[in-house]
Amino acid sequence: MKRLSKAVDEYLALRRSLGFKLRHETWWLPDFVSFLKQHRSSVITTELAVRWAQQPSDASANWRSKRLGAVRCFARHYQAFDPRTEIPPTDLIPNQKLRARPYIYADQEVAMLIHHATKLPRRLQSATYSTLIGLLATTGMRLGEAIALELDDVDFRRSIVMVRHGKFSKSRQLPIHGTTLDALRTYAMTRDRLLPSRPCSKFLVSTAGTKVLQQNFGKVFARLKKASGLGSARCKPRIHDLRHTFTVKTLLDWYHADVDVERRLPLLSTYLGHVSPKSTYWYLTATPELLTLAANRAERALEVRS
Repeated sequence: MKRLSKAVDEYLALRRSLGFKLRHETWWLPDFVSFLKQHRSSVITTELAVRWAQQPSDASANWRSKRLGAVRCFARHYQAFDPRTEIPPTDLIPNQKLRARPYIYADQEVAMLIHHATKLPRRLQSATYSTLIGLLATTGMRLGEAIALELDDVDFRRSIVMVRHGKFSKSRQLPIHGTTLDALRTYAMTRDRLLPSRPCSKFLVSTAGTKVLQQNFGKVFARLKKASGLGSARCKPRIHDLRHTFTVKTLLDWYHADVDVERRLPLLSTYLGHVSPKSTYWYLTATPELLTLAANRAERALEVRS
């Protein structure tokens, strides 16, 4: 099993060196190796790969497909070192390619998540996670962008956050509200007091002073959702839905202010780090209020033309 574990580490390092931003694979593949060990197998087999991919039992088909896909890619790589390795066929658990319906958080729901994050037992984790949730909610940043922020990326003088590691390696500057800036300043003071010497230069850090890991934050976020009474068998709010929520609420504010939404949409796309407004349209979830405002705006435009 040591050979497999070492192969996983080398495989992940190789993928990262090629520019891949690995998320789930970082903890999926080591977990799969542990699963093989539990079943006393030193060989990757299709049967065991499928059994592992189908965990947990209530996971969606797409989730299972992604897990099996991660094993498939690794198995294809590892077969060169162990010819006994079986590569799971692609049609065993097909990906339905259905995008999850975004969950739009109410303001009080975001407040509850932050509140329960402040109650986490470890003070630095509490400060980091509550600040991270607030930053995602108020800027619409991607989780990976937020945890990649360096100390110098937060400009307190100009009220700007610099995103240097956006999608497609694009960078952008995000003007932030004064209350968000105050929250970041308070966090920085707390962080420096609790951990004056740190092994990394990230703005948001773990209790060990290192970069926050997405999978660790995801696990704690799941507990915070449960404590806040969010989520059910039919509705599963995600971290990424904070980005959807920011986008929808920005649109609602513009409609209520009676501004030219079409003209401002490219600005929103730039702020979100999208290549073009076309990419932003997916985030414009059809909430009843947004649909009503858009329909009323269209009706008024037609009346003016007629």
